Amino acid sequence: MHQKSLRELAAGLAAGEFSSVELTEHFLQRIRTFDHDLNSLVTVCDKEALLQAGAADERIQKGEAGPLTGIPLVHKDIFCTKGVKTSCGSFMLDNFVSPYDATVVEKLAGAGMVMLGKANMDEFAMGSSNETSHYGPVKNPWDPSRVPGGSSGGSAAAVAARLAPAATGTDTGGSIRQLAAMCGITGLKPTYGRVSRYGMIAFASSLDQGGPMTRTAED
Repeated sequence: MHQKSLRELAAGLAAGEFSSVELTEHFLQRIRTFDHDLNSLVTVCDKEALLQAGAADERIQKGEAGPLTGIPLVHKDIFCTKGVKTSCGSFMLDNFVSPYDATVVEKLAGAGMVMLGKANMDEFAMGSSNETSHYGPVKNPWDPSRVPGGSSGGSAAAVAARLAPAATGTDTGGSIRQLAAMCGITGLKPTYGRVSRYGMIAFASSLDQGGPMTRTAED
């Protein structure tokens, strides 16, 4: 299942070829198997993800699903997530648990997407190699001796390694676009102001922008 595009995954869910719970467990197992080498995630939300997947399956069965319902993803650890630690890659926020969701997180959850976990990143997004995280460097899935780029390195590595079909990132001066090139995926920095920055920990507020990271431009 991890080789399928988002369109193929959505079609498979709609056709009943597999459930969101099965899909989510598949990616969680890949994370357990491969991420100890890559270090792309700082938090894995096993229980929460399976609960969200179960709710997505109910929406699909009731005919209330949208195109993203039941699809797993990871969020860069710069986005606040209610009840789940948000560290921004820093020891300073190692115990910070937000009481609310960032707008990006809230909207994707509302669309029925399943959060597998939070992705590693350069501390406070200040880096271009993902070597400055308190939780250790992220490796490039294509060559572990190389960096994935930064600061959204965990997001890019997770998508490139097929640990998640999609991820959120942020881009101030290339932190989505540079990583897409270095990890062989597709990333987009939307027009400034097009995506809400509410609940996204700031680096340079007049330049920061959240955006998607996926395997292909079609996704």
